Amino acid sequence: MSQPLVPPPSAEVDRVLRAALQEDLGSAGDVTTRSLVPEDRLACATVLAEEPLVLAGLDLAVRAFTLLDPSARRVSGARDGEDAGVGQVVLQVEGQARALLSAERTALNLLGRLCGIATTTSRVVRRLAGSGSQIFDTRKTTPGLRHLEKYAVRCGGGHNHRLGLYDMALIKENHIAMVGGVGEAVRRVRAGLEQQVPVQVEVSDLGELDEALEAGADLILLDNFDLEMVENAVQRVGGDAVLEVSGGVSPEQAETLARRTGVPRISMGWLTRRAVWCDLSMDIVLAAEKG
Repeated sequence: MSQPLVPPPSAEVDRVLRAALQEDLGSAGDVTTRSLVPEDRLACATVLAEEPLVLAGLDLAVRAFTLLDPSARRVSGARDGEDAGVGQVVLQVEGQARALLSAERTALNLLGRLCGIATTTSRVVRRLAGSGSQIFDTRKTTPGLRHLEKYAVRCGGGHNHRLGLYDMALIKENHIAMVGGVGEAVRRVRAGLEQQVPVQVEVSDLGELDEALEAGADLILLDNFDLEMVENAVQRVGGDAVLEVSGGVSPEQAETLARRTGVPRISMGWLTRRAVWCDLSMDIVLAAEKG
């Protein structure tokens, strides 16, 4: 793992899951399950991978069940960040049959989305193995799901860029246009910061790169630089700042950049924007009735 798999904040997880469950249950609840399954019946739900994938969100899926049945418990399964093959059991949960059936779609939707991001990230990370370059995500996440999706990136071996507008100052082209230059923008942000956060600035050419270096930016984002410009920038900067490449980077381009230039960081909206949901299924077996 490139970063510790610290889970998303529990309050964020519960907020997302409660909204998703409410969306499914509405005001009437699960009318099908309530009509067919006695309230006291217990069952075991088994979640299987239907394609090769990297796991992310297993504990979060369990939480979907426990929100409807606090007595539900995970009895076996794999771990986030691990590879899973076709037909592999990735999770088993025991609890009230009604709760398992009613939370099934919420749990599988969450797993499908997060495993898709983790799997996409892992494929890119593996392409860059041994290059010295690291893969970072962006803020191009599903509104309301950022903590969860960035956790999935970590499960796939990637790194998180800033979580929001509060934990890093990132000066972009529209900011620069408002103050008249890269150097001036960096200096104003430095002077205006009320807390210690890294300062990164986006540059569009080598002249702006020199301005950013002179102004003392911590990180410099090379936006839509071609390969030759990135090579030049890496040689120019040395260790004076951390360089990051961004701007429509595909997995193939990321590998070329890493192998040819050794740029320390490559950020990719691809990890979340282009991730395809993974296919997982769930089978439920009722426990034997007592008596």
